[in-house]
Amino acid sequence: MDMVLDLVARIGRATLSLIRSAGALSLFALAGLSHIMRPPFYGRVFIRTFMETGFFSLPVVALTALFSGGVIALQSYTGFAQYHAQSAIAGIVVLAVTRELGPVLAGLMVAGRVGAAMAAQIGTMRVTDQIDALSTLSTNPMKYLVAPRLLAGIIALPLLVLVADVLGVAGGFTVAVVKLGFSPTAYITATMNSVKVMDVTVGLVKAALFGFLIALMGCYYGYNSKGGAEGVGSATTSAVVVASILLLAFDYLITDLFFSQ
Repeated sequence: MDMVLDLVARIGRATLSLIRSAGALSLFALAGLSHIMRPPFYGRVFIRTFMETGFFSLPVVALTALFSGGVIALQSYTGFAQYHAQSAIAGIVVLAVTRELGPVLAGLMVAGRVGAAMAAQIGTMRVTDQIDALSTLSTNPMKYLVAPRLLAGIIALPLLVLVADVLGVAGGFTVAVVKLGFSPTAYITATMNSVKVMDVTVGLVKAALFGFLIALMGCYYGYNSKGGAEGVGSATTSAVVVASILLLAFDYLITDLFFSQ
């Protein structure tokens, strides 16, 4: 009986801890969004974070999208050739890239690169009392550290996804034409006939949400880190892991919302 009660107690404590964490994260997100809407706005911090999130993440996102598009074309050909349905490859590539792979792969790359950097930077400021120093200087830490990063993530990731969409389709085109012997004109025509505004739009909506989640996790775990260098390392790891899990979970929810019919 004692073992059962102990198990129930453990489950209860874990549930309460999860609810407290979700509530704290929700309040943190609402506070960050509210500071975006209210002056003052620290434009220099926003531009620096936007460049770090968008421009400097472009090489890794571009290479990932390019090779992913090529792999989709190659694998699709392997399967479709058995049913003489090679003509559907262009549509499969553009559909997979714009709906899923563009937003998801760009989000995961940015989470690993930028989310970790945000958590480490803000976490270092927390453990070295620089955030408390900002408050002493009458500077709101949420407005100075969190709000510009949230806005940069929301704006920068959709732009990265647009580039990823184009390069993913280009990677599929290159493999199909150079390796598989497709006609360039026929492939481009099939791609243009398959691409839909709805698919691209939903992908960009996903990207904006993913950018917000990545910045939110980086800021939240960095802002609440403690315990010196070890705490900063734990916050960085948690930011990347939780952001990646949330990204994939919300990807499923949005896909189910828009494309379940």
